[in-house]
Amino acid sequence: MTRPNPSADPLALLSLLAAGGSSAVRRTLLEQHGDAASALAAGVSAWTAAGLSPQQIARLRAPPDQAAWAAMGWPADTHQRLIAWLDQAGHHLIEWASPDYPALLRRAPNPPLALFVAGEPGLLWHPAVAVVGSRSPTPGGRDNAADFARALARTGLAVVSGLAAGIDAAAHQAALAAAGLTVAVLGTGPDLAYPRRHGELLARIAAHGAVVSEYPPGTAARAEHFPSRNRILAGLSLGTLVIEAAERSGALITARLSAECGREVFAVPGSIHNPLARGCHRLIREGAGLVESASEVAAALAPLAAELADGLRRRLGAPIKPGHAAVTDGGQDGSSPVSGAVEPPDFADPDYQSLWNALGHDPTGMDQLVERTGLTTAELSSMLLVMELEGRVAALHGRYFRNR
Repeated sequence: MTRPNPSADPLALLSLLAAGGSSAVRRTLLEQHGDAASALAAGVSAWTAAGLSPQQIARLRAPPDQAAWAAMGWPADTHQRLIAWLDQAGHHLIEWASPDYPALLRRAPNPPLALFVAGEPGLLWHPAVAVVGSRSPTPGGRDNAADFARALARTGLAVVSGLAAGIDAAAHQAALAAAGLTVAVLGTGPDLAYPRRHGELLARIAAHGAVVSEYPPGTAARAEHFPSRNRILAGLSLGTLVIEAAERSGALITARLSAECGREVFAVPGSIHNPLARGCHRLIREGAGLVESASEVAAALAPLAAELADGLRRRLGAPIKPGHAAVTDGGQDGSSPVSGAVEPPDFADPDYQSLWNALGHDPTGMDQLVERTGLTTAELSSMLLVMELEGRVAALHGRYFRNR
């Protein structure tokens, strides 16, 4: 996947974000004109034709200033902060009209106009599960979060959560410890951890996964940001897994939003004496899948992951030539069989060929594949998913090998 480029005019995008009002009409404006700068340059007649309200048009006509940023809850120097943030390696701004905007989120209700991403933006296309739950879990709940996240990461699914205390942090940490993929969706700017003590965890996720926010750098936490953040959590994921949740909790909001996106919802049951199990039991009564192991989650999501892989294949330009048979098994020494041998596939894309050459018949870990190919973890993960669905590659405990 190509790397998203910073917006040619971040100030134009900030102005469009600060206009407020209906997001749908602003998305229409971006679709019609390709990017925020062109949308603003189109003028009042184009804004009116796209359906912007008089209030939105008035805000777009006024030069953005500190008052506009403050009304959004942003720092007074938001523009300068954004420019400085984009100048740093690994920081990306993905507008709605960009082909790099994640496909699943695009199909969710009310997707954000832009995403501020620290880390590998390609991870936002990777099949993922949102793992959510209480900020004050029981020890058993924390262990369950870690166990499920670790096992899900080893199946190749990314673990998405909100960097909050409790279940979120346990899920992120377990995915990282398993050398898996994890994405943190924030209710602050992409440069601020909430709670603050998760600053080191935020840095680790940005270095080895991805951090995403709809808020520009420097935006502090506000209560209304977190329910809004939850729709991105749900929208980026094939399904949502609730570990522990009270009957009134943010985790249940995420589960509801996931269902509204047409995604799967799973819940781990608990003791009838545990108040943090009541939210999970309520979800199960309402139709959520009762799960006792990560394998049940992975199996239920496999068809959706295949659909996402088809979209990813189109986004990557269908790099694999059709018609190649999967490589047959060799002898025990790895040599080709005497009869029925096939030639090694010749991939149209050199990156796929490099990955194929780096794979063997013995399971190979992601770190070794990164070292052998020079590709990023996110790029390799997306490519391996496509090759696995082609029947060329198999995975075992997070390690990959040529399918026999």
